[in-house]
Amino acid sequence: MMVEIGQKVKVCRLRDRVSNDIMDKLGKVGTVEDFKMTDGSGVGAVVTFEDNSSSWFFEDELKTVEPANK
Repeated sequence: MMVEIGQKVKVCRLRDRVSNDIMDKLGKVGTVEDFKMTDGSGVGAVVTFEDNSSSWFFEDELKTVEPANK
C-alpha cells in the first residue's frame, strides 16, 4: 500500500510497544501530512488526528479510508 499526502487513513495495528498516547490512536482516523525516513527499514507516514495530535506510523500499520484530495 502506498499512502499519499492528504489521504485519510485508519491506524489498524501497531508493530512495537508504544506509549499510551500512541496506543489510543489504534482504530482512529487521521490525515497523512508528510513522510518520515525511519531507522533504515523504510518510510513512515506522519498522521494528524482530529485532536491536532500527530505521530508517524509504518505504512503496514495504516489502512486507507479514502483517497487523497487532489
